[in-house]
Amino acid sequence: MTSSLLLAFALMLVLEGLMPFVAPAAWRETFKRLIQFSDGQIRFIGLTSMLVGLILVMFLK
Repeated sequence: MTSSLLLAFALMLVLEGLMPFVAPAAWRETFKRLIQFSDGQIRFIGLTSMLVGLILVMFLK
């Protein structure tokens, strides 16, 4: 179980690093837009992301 979690964490880091590596200007612009969102909008995006991830995990497992 620990190795699976570490593998998942490593893959997340690789995916998170793709955007700033490939398109730093677009990544910066995305964050400029993101800081203009309200706390509720950011929480909704986080909740949606977690639910989609959970559904994918349940579907793939």
